[in-house]
Amino acid sequence: MNDMVNLEKAFHYLKTTAATYAKNKAQAEYLKEFRKSKKALLIIEAEQQGLKTGQERESYAYSHKEYMELLEGLRAATEEAEKYRIMVKTAELQIEVWRSQNSRSVAEMKLR
Repeated sequence: MNDMVNLEKAFHYLKTTAATYAKNKAQAEYLKEFRKSKKALLIIEAEQQGLKTGQERESYAYSHKEYMELLEGLRAATEEAEKYRIMVKTAELQIEVWRSQNSRSVAEMKLR
């Protein structure tokens, strides 16, 4: 009976954690894509400020405070997503261990 309680807890944990993981993963992916847009906007800004070459504009964009803040947000979002991915994987493994143990018990009972 205790195994069933643990299994139910693992399923519940998996359901709730999976939703949080999905939210964090979506945030990380959004920031990853937005980074490209932010770079383009900053390159345009650099051009408007009179920077002539592509290299100057790109350097301006990559070193801009807003771009650096975006990277920090992306780092944090990726870290959170990875933390929850590992938690989901752990719950999945607990369920798999239960399944293996249960199959073994059933096989042993049939042999008796």
